[in-house]
Amino acid sequence: MQKLIYIVEDETDILELVSMKLQAAGYETKCFERALPMLKALETEVPDLIILDLMLPDLDGMEACKRIKGNPATENIPILMLTARVGIEDRVLGLELGADDYVTKPFDSKELVARVRAILRRASWETAKNELKISEDFRLDFNRYEAFLYGRRIDLTLTEFKILQLLTKRPGWVYSRSQILDHLWGNDKIVIERTVDVHIKNLRDKIEDYSTSIVNVRGVGYKFEPPEEGE
Repeated sequence: MQKLIYIVEDETDILELVSMKLQAAGYETKCFERALPMLKALETEVPDLIILDLMLPDLDGMEACKRIKGNPATENIPILMLTARVGIEDRVLGLELGADDYVTKPFDSKELVARVRAILRRASWETAKNELKISEDFRLDFNRYEAFLYGRRIDLTLTEFKILQLLTKRPGWVYSRSQILDHLWGNDKIVIERTVDVHIKNLRDKIEDYSTSIVNVRGVGYKFEPPEEGE
């Protein structure tokens, strides 16, 4: 089946260009010039990815992203933000809200399609390993992309889960920020290494008592140190 991509962009020429390029790449698209009609459509249909402009006339893209990620029915839909805003604050805020990627205008259509492919490839990532039991209270299900803490599911983004998957694969092994970025996006991602720090911060906040297991090795990167028995 074709992957369905929602495109939310109020500039008609950009909307049509992005839709045309994605359709040529083999994707099905649905176009919206406003955020609220897109949010309404999500009530009956779940796309594989949303390309979301930040400056929309009816609802700020950041708020739209927040609503999508705050709804259990849509929280796992990957979001690629498309905007003329170039400030680092906007990039960081977008990542903190759960966006998976950030493309600034003007953009190269080939790069945009490549980033869409990278996001969808990550979303379909599978592993033969079923589950990792970090402790009696903390376990990871690699087939379902779910983490459980104290008997409840933790609300992790796909990116956060993949970082945790990488770090716990080799406890004590130090991964540089560059290696973490390569694991997440390979050669398809052009981002600053601070992106990793933002995701790590969000991840630590969500795993609560186990946040200290993610150790920052100054000047190098991060590692995962499992808790000692009995802790």
